[in-house]
Amino acid sequence: MADRMGPLLIIGGHEDREGDKVILSTLARLLDGGKLVLATVASHQPDGYFDAYEKAFAALGVTDMVELYVHERSDGSDPGTLEKLEGAAGVFFTGGDQLRISSQIGDTPVEHRIHEIHRAGGLIAGTSAGAAVMSETMLVKGPSAESYRIGELHMAPGLGLIRDVIIDQHFAERGRYGRLLGAVAHNPRLLGVGIDEDTALLVQGDEGRVIGAGAVYVVDGEEASHSNIAEARAERPLSIFDVRMHVLSCGDRFHFTRRRPEAGPDDPA
Repeated sequence: MADRMGPLLIIGGHEDREGDKVILSTLARLLDGGKLVLATVASHQPDGYFDAYEKAFAALGVTDMVELYVHERSDGSDPGTLEKLEGAAGVFFTGGDQLRISSQIGDTPVEHRIHEIHRAGGLIAGTSAGAAVMSETMLVKGPSAESYRIGELHMAPGLGLIRDVIIDQHFAERGRYGRLLGAVAHNPRLLGVGIDEDTALLVQGDEGRVIGAGAVYVVDGEEASHSNIAEARAERPLSIFDVRMHVLSCGDRFHFTRRRPEAGPDDPA
């Protein structure tokens, strides 16, 4: 059977779990009654994560849920761990440390099975660290709320669920404009995508649609005419010219191949 990639729900963190639950309601709709695997791998201490999400999702009709956690990298090959992914309609990565996800399950049978679920049409969602890890190259560490200075950014391989994109989260709330510009300066082929809290980008095929309370920022350095990223001394502020930024709110769409936004309806609800 030919691959039919499922949707990605990329969440900027702190999604509403008690009010209208717009983002979690979207996740529940996409599951369509199927089994959800809550992957708490990013957390060093996952206690409480599953209970909180189980309560939030129960009110939305999602009752078939299991928790996936690995204490050690070897757990990523354990038959009992893999069994939890059987029959899954979706996998949801919660927040914490994105490097823990990639280092503990990267290139293990668990990661391979998650990619199989996605290729077969299953939903893969992630919030905060779970959002950052979706790209081929992920942001791991870098200063917030200030200009990017050469050498301050740490990146690592992610899970590669979305190509030619690098994702940052808690974006406006933590002032991460500088570090996303720094990431794009390192490789202008990549689109930088910054996602606010309680906001998500729903990616289906070549298109992403914004849902939630905040904005999604897309930084495009394809036509940048100058950058000092390679020549400047360490700790000098980044210099980059002719960068394009799009700011999208609820209902707006972005077409990745054309690298172009599209305005949504005035009242997306």
